[in-house]
Amino acid sequence: MIESVILPRAHDVGGFEVRRALPTRERQMIGPFIFFDQMGPGEFLTGQGLDVRPHPHIGLSTVTYLFEGEILHRDSLGSKQPIQPGALNWMTAGQGIAHSERTAPGLRAHRNRLFGIQSWAALPASLEETAPAFAHHPAEALPVIEDQGARLRLVAGEGWGQRAPVETHWPLFYADLELAPGADCPLPDHHEERGAYVVQGAVSVAGQVFDAGRMLVFRAGDRISIRGEGQGARLLLLGGAVMDGPRHIFWNFVSSRRERIEQAKADWAAGRFAKVPGDDKDFIPLPVKRG
Repeated sequence: MIESVILPRAHDVGGFEVRRALPTRERQMIGPFIFFDQMGPGEFLTGQGLDVRPHPHIGLSTVTYLFEGEILHRDSLGSKQPIQPGALNWMTAGQGIAHSERTAPGLRAHRNRLFGIQSWAALPASLEETAPAFAHHPAEALPVIEDQGARLRLVAGEGWGQRAPVETHWPLFYADLELAPGADCPLPDHHEERGAYVVQGAVSVAGQVFDAGRMLVFRAGDRISIRGEGQGARLLLLGGAVMDGPRHIFWNFVSSRRERIEQAKADWAAGRFAKVPGDDKDFIPLPVKRG
């Protein structure tokens, strides 16, 4: 049932270590999900915090979901939104947007923790140049299913007989699953590509046990059930329809057309992206080489 097991690679983002599970050499996407970073768990000392300076995106939607802590999101549409655990931040870049992600000044007055996932969903080729947009849904607005030791929050998309409120541009599912020891949860079998990232604890699939920090990619068509092992587990479940072709990636840019990536690079270097209100004094320069 397991097509592959991906071990994330460590990176530094905004002064904070993250572990990246997508993209990899083995796998570019699971459904539309083309990027997947685990942030933390970690703690900032008093006076410190996350500082991801203003930077651009095209051709994708950013999906931010936290387990602990808080991030202040600002973008070039004028959005200013604190992101808290269990809430969904969905920012569609489309033809181009800039945003920053920081720890708010008030939280820096004391030690503060941060633990969460940031992922990107590629846009279909026909919508890559759509107008940028921003949506935020608090935790209480997202569907929750509880059954015999399993608690699932559907963050985005459709599955388990539920549909999340955020508008998506491609068939997908994205869910936060907590499993008590011995509890089971099936994966939706109507999505072509499916994956599960073990955030905490351990799980088993068809008798194989997998510890935290692994992205499991499942074969299409199989009926899959995930069981909590040991002290239980927490996972993010993700996937969807096979994307309409591969994507080119450079830095924060995703596109089905290589020339569009080159245009975005030139636009950022020349300052043609809109500024981020309230955070317009700083920015991340265009990388010199592919990163």
